Amino acid sequence: MRSFGRAAARATAAAILAAAPATASAACAPAAPQGPAKSAPAGGPSASSPAEICSTLVSYWAKEALTGGKWAGLDWEQKGLSNAQFAIHEDAVAAGRAVERTHGRGKALETVDRVVAERCAAEGGATEGSENWRAPSPAG
Repeated sequence: MRSFGRAAARATAAAILAAAPATASAACAPAAPQGPAKSAPAGGPSASSPAEICSTLVSYWAKEALTGGKWAGLDWEQKGLSNAQFAIHEDAVAAGRAVERTHGRGKALETVDRVVAERCAAEGGATEGSENWRAPSPAG
């Protein structure tokens, strides 16, 4: 009886080892190709102008500075700002703080948005002074 148990164990081990390469190759085979990539919906995000990007970015960081946000202490480069955008940031924060002292935080945040939007538009996105900034490439 003992030899029968060993024979059965050897047969089982042989069957497992014989099946292993087929199982392994199936597991490592590349996935079936997917269909074509779906395009963005018609109402999806559109390309933003440099002035809009500047306004969004600088307003965010200026408001973080006014409200004492967790990441407010990052430097201009860590925030992704150009030198010109950082100058707008500093002016907007100063204007916001002045308004906050007399009219409260809500008015200060509105002032930041207004100052930043005006300056970013006037300076065409304020990308000067940033050696690593590049205009977005056209889609396609």
